[in-house]
Amino acid sequence: MKHLLKLSGLMAAFAAAPAWAQENLRIDGLEIIGEPIDGLTGFQPAVTRVAQDIHDLDYLILVIITLITVFVTGLILWVAFRYNKKRNPTAASFTHHTPVEIAWTIVPILILVLIGAYSLPILFRQQEIPQADLTIKATGNQWYWSYEYVDDGFGFDSYMIGAPALGGENRKTPEVIAQLEAAGYSEQQFLLATDTAVVIPVGKTIVVQITGSDVIHAWTVPAFGVKQDAVPGRLAETWFKAEKEGIYFGQCSELCGNAHAYMPITVKVVSEAAYAEWLSKAKAEYAGIPQPLTVASK
Repeated sequence: MKHLLKLSGLMAAFAAAPAWAQENLRIDGLEIIGEPIDGLTGFQPAVTRVAQDIHDLDYLILVIITLITVFVTGLILWVAFRYNKKRNPTAASFTHHTPVEIAWTIVPILILVLIGAYSLPILFRQQEIPQADLTIKATGNQWYWSYEYVDDGFGFDSYMIGAPALGGENRKTPEVIAQLEAAGYSEQQFLLATDTAVVIPVGKTIVVQITGSDVIHAWTVPAFGVKQDAVPGRLAETWFKAEKEGIYFGQCSELCGNAHAYMPITVKVVSEAAYAEWLSKAKAEYAGIPQPLTVASK
């Protein structure tokens, strides 16, 4: 594929420049949304129903365990103060307390039922694959991703900008920074940005078929709420519907060898018009499918 082309040292800075289908996708104002930021904690912004469900479930469980922790801690402190040896020199002799035992059996059951009633519909929503508007096959390789637009008959490989296959050394050198800037990214996106991105239209149901060609990988995009192992010999599926245009990043999330940290995922969510324009160019570039000329009317 096009990524096998290697240039001399003087041209190393341009080795990872995106192909012209990707070049023409540089839409002004396309915001980088799904990106980890140093010093911050918590989830990336949720731009799909599945991701929002995960956030809501996490919040619900956080509230429950916080209340339990505060209650148990308070109970321990109260018992330690109220029933210490100084205040109660004669210890109680009872061995059980029926109302308390009933309470500590029923209350946890009710809590688990609440969590189950809330989480099971979310799990089913994740696992029930809907009718796809667009199907993409993602294959994990050591150490890059291959993508195939199943319905459109073309595919491409996606390498991290700065990977050895593109003339880099997996290090943030001046040449790699130049490659990032040439692709429309900044130095901050090192280890996140790829030379070619998955491009999808906003508001459409995307089904991703995932497998591996060598060892187990995992296709993960936190802002979409998706994480699916890529197992050689098996074809798994996940899905999402991104509701906001932007650039989103993910990573291989299954330890897959010494360059595991260097196989990121880049997804660009664009308008339907921008996607149609990119798709036409991508078919011509990656599949050699001639596209009809459009003659502007006078």
